[in-house]
Amino acid sequence: MTAAIRTQQLRKVYSVTAGRDPVTRKRTPAREVVALVGLDLEIGHGELFGLLGPNGAGKTTTIGMLTTRVRPTGGEAWVDGAEIGREPTAVRRRIGVVPQRPNPDRSLDVADNLIFHATYFGVPRREAERRAGEALERLGLSDKRTAKVDALSGGQQQRLMIARALVHEPRVLFLDEPTVGLDPQARRDLWEILRGLHREGRTIVLTTHYMEEADQLCDRVAIVDRGTLLALDTPERLKANAPGGTMVELHLDGDATPLVAAAAAVAGVQAPETAGPTLRVRSERGGEPIPALIAAAERAGRQVLDIHLLRPSLETLFIHMTGRKLA
Repeated sequence: MTAAIRTQQLRKVYSVTAGRDPVTRKRTPAREVVALVGLDLEIGHGELFGLLGPNGAGKTTTIGMLTTRVRPTGGEAWVDGAEIGREPTAVRRRIGVVPQRPNPDRSLDVADNLIFHATYFGVPRREAERRAGEALERLGLSDKRTAKVDALSGGQQQRLMIARALVHEPRVLFLDEPTVGLDPQARRDLWEILRGLHREGRTIVLTTHYMEEADQLCDRVAIVDRGTLLALDTPERLKANAPGGTMVELHLDGDATPLVAAAAAVAGVQAPETAGPTLRVRSERGGEPIPALIAAAERAGRQVLDIHLLRPSLETLFIHMTGRKLA
């Protein structure tokens, strides 16, 4: 097998038992929630691969199954040649995982978090101490070696999680929304760390709902929504498939549907569509049609509350495919 990760019709359905709505107190029937629908993926060795989609798209469920924490409902998957259902122990030895929320042992200091993790994977104590020192140096945490975790900033805790994930020298690294909650500088610092790991040839799988993150870091990106794979390619090719021109969004104080015909008659406007109070059009002339669109809205008895202009991007492709934003 040449791929670092391969999935065949990977599927996850959660069963929700009957109960009572906490607000209305009405009984709710048992139901099934489809989190992932027949996912087929192939990720190469040394690839930095992104799963891009909004919250609830199925990204974390996918990572959970590939890291053996979530049992699939159907399908198969292999990580570095080991099948996740039949060889979970082999899979766990070959992977490092950075969770969405840092979960270090807060009773241990920074270095001991790494040493304990390495020895858990069978690394001898002396070697674990050496690796911990190297990892802390690499991640810029050497001066925090004896500090308690609670003394670290959010960005430092996330770097500690990456150090922990690497200390047993895994073949594949999974990061689930690693920059959520970080300030812009900490986020970009983390990007540089990931770029360095990528240059070393590590296989990295990253989930994110930040389009810029996927665009800047990933060799290829899979766009997912509601458990379904919508598109998969390099960021450049995906953006090339986004509808041309600028997307202009007008947010109104009422239903935008009556404006469709008037918007279609405005010079330079293409493909007007609505979603509730939002009118979206394509414009080859940038923001030039905006005054005419505002006038059309006023004639229809609508007030324009906000205006957004979106250049062709992964987000505009996502909006084109789903009718809603990534966030």
